[in-house]
Amino acid sequence: MTCFVYTHADCERHVTPPGHPERVDRLVAVERGLAGLAVQRRACPMGADDEVLRCHPPGYFAHVKSAVPTEGWAQLDGDTFLSPGSMQAALRAVGGICAAVDAVVAGEAKTAFVVGRPPGHHAERETAMGFCLFGTVAIGAKRALDHHGLGRVAIVDFDVHHGNGTQDLLWDEGRCLFVSSHQMPLYPGTGRPEERGAQGQILNVPLRAGSGGREMRAVYEGVVFPALAAWEPELLLISAGFDAHVDDPLAGLEWQAEDYRWLTERLCDFAGGRVVSSLEGGYHLDALAACVAAHVGVLEERSR
Repeated sequence: MTCFVYTHADCERHVTPPGHPERVDRLVAVERGLAGLAVQRRACPMGADDEVLRCHPPGYFAHVKSAVPTEGWAQLDGDTFLSPGSMQAALRAVGGICAAVDAVVAGEAKTAFVVGRPPGHHAERETAMGFCLFGTVAIGAKRALDHHGLGRVAIVDFDVHHGNGTQDLLWDEGRCLFVSSHQMPLYPGTGRPEERGAQGQILNVPLRAGSGGREMRAVYEGVVFPALAAWEPELLLISAGFDAHVDDPLAGLEWQAEDYRWLTERLCDFAGGRVVSSLEGGYHLDALAACVAAHVGVLEERSR
């Protein structure tokens, strides 16, 4: 058994304007990180509309579809763009997370990594923002709960930005523990510890700029890992943003690739090692490659 890695060429069809940090070149960097790892490649299927509708209302889904341009770009907010291929890309990301959840729950794979774009953790119920259209990881959690009948799942979001979209989509979902560690203050301005969810199942862990990997490790050891242990999830999903790296241009937590290796190793101790991870941020290409190699390297090792 090995780690399944889900990709699709359609994710290259989401093209952002020149100079935009969330660009096609990120996929090239991810492939550099995956080079040499003994993973099993799987194609992301096209996500079904019903999977998106697990988290987003029909009116919002129709709005995004109708906004897709026939050429050039359409802009949904200050930094979230659509190109002609964006819907196919986003639905491949949704299909990838659902297929990865299916494979891990069925025991075909112990771990999986979904290389999708656009990312998803900022997409709220009826709002596209922060480069994101649909809440990919939240959709994966809902598939695990509603389609497979799992009773308790957990999401850990270690992107440097708060996963406000995932929080919004799962605010009332008592079967899912959502944990977000993130730099604060920073975009999108949410993620205070007092944001606890309708059933107290949301745990926000703000980190100060410049705090580095040592403080991250202490916070995870003291706060996050005990919460996961108490929750006893049957499946763990990860919103894997690599923009907390010291070289990333959009933030300043100053983590190293080795911090991602350590964190991934520790997260794989939960849920019986059943882990599905999905790409979120990470905008320095060399750092992204190094962090993916560290993160997926652990997922591959732990799947043997």
